[in-house]
Order: sequence, then C-alpha cells, then structure tokens
Amino acid sequence: MTATTAENHTAPTGRHPQRWLILGVICLSQLTVLLDNTVLSVAIPSLTRELDASTVDIQWMINAYSLVQSGLLLTAGNAADRYGRKKMLVCGLALFGLGSLAAGLAQSATQLIAARAGMGVGGALLMTTTLAVVVQIFDDAERVKAIGLWSTVNSLGFAAGPLIGGVMLDHFWWGAIFLVNIPVAAIGLFAVLALVPESKNPQGDRPDLLGALLSTVGMTGVVYAIISGPGHGWTSTEVLAPAAVGALVLGGFVLWELRIPYPMLDMHFFRNQRFIGAVAGAILVAFGMGGSLFLLTQHLQFVLGHGPLDAGLRTAPLALTVVALNLTGVGARLVPKLGTPGTIAVGMTLVAGGLAAIAVLGGRYGYGGMLLGLVVMGAGVALSMPTMANAIMSAIPPEKAGVGAGVNGTLAEFGNGLGVAVLGAVLNSRFAALVPTVVGAASLPAALAAADGPAERVRVSDAFASGLQTSQLVGAVAVLAGGLLAAMLLRRAERADSPKAAA
Repeated sequence: MTATTAENHTAPTGRHPQRWLILGVICLSQLTVLLDNTVLSVAIPSLTRELDASTVDIQWMINAYSLVQSGLLLTAGNAADRYGRKKMLVCGLALFGLGSLAAGLAQSATQLIAARAGMGVGGALLMTTTLAVVVQIFDDAERVKAIGLWSTVNSLGFAAGPLIGGVMLDHFWWGAIFLVNIPVAAIGLFAVLALVPESKNPQGDRPDLLGALLSTVGMTGVVYAIISGPGHGWTSTEVLAPAAVGALVLGGFVLWELRIPYPMLDMHFFRNQRFIGAVAGAILVAFGMGGSLFLLTQHLQFVLGHGPLDAGLRTAPLALTVVALNLTGVGARLVPKLGTPGTIAVGMTLVAGGLAAIAVLGGRYGYGGMLLGLVVMGAGVALSMPTMANAIMSAIPPEKAGVGAGVNGTLAEFGNGLGVAVLGAVLNSRFAALVPTVVGAASLPAALAAADGPAERVRVSDAFASGLQTSQLVGAVAVLAGGLLAAMLLRRAERADSPKAAA
C-alpha cells in the first residue's frame, strides 16, 4: 500500500455523504450493548426467585459483562485501528447476538454469568469502534455535535435499561430481556454491512493480548474481593488473596505496557493532565450511574413494593432529562461559557447532588422525594459525559482513534462495574451489620423468609432501606470528590498549555 493511501486511512475522512444515517446505525448498535449494562438490574427480584440467586450471584451477573468488556476494549481498539473498524462492528454484532441467545436460554445462575461474559466479548468489539467511526466521518465543524448525540445514546443506554427491562418483564419471563437483542443485532449487522465505510490504519499497533489478559485478571480479582468482603469479612483469606492477586497483576500490567513497543495503553498518556482529569471524571460519573441504578431499582421493588414495569417507569425521568438536555444542545452552549473544567465541575456536582437527594428525600418521602434527585442527576450526566468524552479524545492522537474510543469505553465499563461492586458491598455490609442474627441474609427475600415473625420482618426491611441510603450517600461523596479533582486537573492543564499556544 502506498504512503498516500495509508495517510488517507489514518486521517479523518471529513464529511461523509451518509454520515448522519451512519451515526444512527452506530448509535443503534451501541444502545443495545449499553442497555445490557443496566437492563438486568430491574430483573433482580425475578432472578433471585427463579434461579435461586444470591446477592453475590446477581452482582456477578452484572459485573461479568462489564469486566470482560473492560478488559478487552483496549485490545479491540488496537485491532480496529489495524484491521478495520467495520470488521470489528460486524464481528461484535454477531458475537453479541449469540451471547444474548445463550443468556436468554440459561437455566442456572452459573450459566447466565457465563453467557453474560460471552456477551461482553461482543460488546467490547462493538463499543471500541463506535466513537472512532464518528471521528472518521465527521469534520471539525460537526464533530462536537455528533459526539454529543453519540453521548446522548451512551447515557440513555445506562438510564433506559430499567425501563425497557420493566416493560419486558411485565409481559414475558426474564429471558426475554436478552432474546430481544437478537433481532436488533441482525438489523444492525445488515445496516453496518450496507452503510458503514471501512477505515483503518495499516501501520497501527499490534494487539496486546498479554496486556488484555493482565488487565482482565487484575480487575476481576479486585472487584471479586470487594463483592466478597461483606460475606467473608474484609480481613479473611477469601478476600485478601484475590485483592492481592488483582493488585499485583494490575501492577504487572502497568510494567508490561511501559516496556513493550506496541502497548495496549500507552502509559505516557498519564503524563497529560488533561487526560488524567478526563479519566477521573469518566470513571466517577459511570461509578455513580451504575451503582445508583443498581441500588435504585432494588429500593423501588424491595422497599417500596413496585413491580418491574412500575420500577422501570419511575427511573425514566433520569433518561428523559439526559436526552432532552443533550438534544437541545444545552451542554454544547455551556462549554464555551464555562470551559471544559467548569462544565465538568457543574455536571459532576449535579450528579452528586442527585444521588444525595435520592438517598435523603427518597427515604423520607418515597418516590416523590426520588423524582427531584433523578432530574438533577440526569442534568449532571447530560453536562459532564459528552464534555469528558471530548476531553479524552482530544488528548489522544487522531491516528489512535480506536485506542481512544477503547480508553473511553473502558473507563465507562470499569466505573459502572466498580459502582455496582463498591456500593453493593456497602449495602451488604450495612445490611449484615443491622441484622446479624437473621439466618440466610445473603439477599433481602432470603432474610425476610428466615425472619421470626412480623416484627422481625419489619426490622429486616428497615435495615435494607438503611443500607441503601448509606451506600447512595457514599456514592454521592465519591462522585463529588472525583468531579472536583477532574475539574482541577483540567484547569491546570489548560493553564499549562496557554503559554505553549502563545509561543
């Protein structure tokens, strides 16, 4: 291949004549993948009853999908840059459809966890290419708007999962929430083959398979320790051993990435304060979204007694707020006025305030108190998430578009899984501390069944509600601290870049 051809492959192609239709296809593919991050949360009571799943089983059903995606996104990004982004979209849609079929037909908690891990492989191939393709087919004048729409779908996928899951569970059995992915994947596969142009960088980096293995094993060990802590005790061998292994493997991952010529993640990116600030913010906003939805759906169903459909409908204001603000371009108009650091600080503060309002007002006034928190949280996500995606992509060279998209997706997936693990662990710890005498307290239904009399059942329900409130407040504090840190780092990076730009 000539140097000219290679250069055309690596550089953005500008305005593609079918760019908006292609964006719609990309968003449809990504929406399906993102919905499966949260759609399972509304099915928790059904899975607890029909598969006899404990709280730990439920957490692994959710985290198996997120962790596999997190570990493979960077490698998939490298592969997309080198072998073709369209090819990765096609392979991802096919694998995601097959994994969804296996999940819908699962007969046990173990089978469902394995199927969810398989879906994560397809999801990684899909998500790593979507943002990279957007960068390729839109020029500078339209790219910010396109990324804003892409980010709207990104946010909608996390927020609308419980609503769609509730509609499905109100009419079908729990497996339908996975089987519905199959026709969507088939439509997306046909559209990608017909419309999406191929783009690649033949001189790109080779896939870093050992790096993918190390990152997946390391994150799995750390999150397993967090999930197992309440049940086994934080100082037990069952917790400390996987935590130590996970930390050591992640350390080995960093050392490996520093020494190889074709790293999955170039650690020198972390010398860029703009990149570090965007990374911190992206992880924390996903942490708050994933963890809060995991807790909120349980609060609505277990504590307030709503069915799956009602619970899903009551989370809709979060998604509607995100969509309304992004489609009207509120965030895009605020960025020039507040700057990237200011917009992220305001957005993350709103996310934290929404979480706190859900915890405090929701516990006191029921759903009426939650509604304000959902709207405030949605406004924060609409402001912060697109701004952070732009910050991450601008800190990475254009020829690394696939890797940049992989970094962005990895942060979102890891933050989501970490939110479920950490806030779920806080919930379990608080719940176990308040009802230590109840046998079988691995889940709320089991604890209620083991309770001795109506008074004991009331005490168990109150303990669960208290655990939910505590974990939501922990999430609010973490998001606020992360938002302020991200804004500070981005502001410092802008000040450092100003003299260079002037020179």
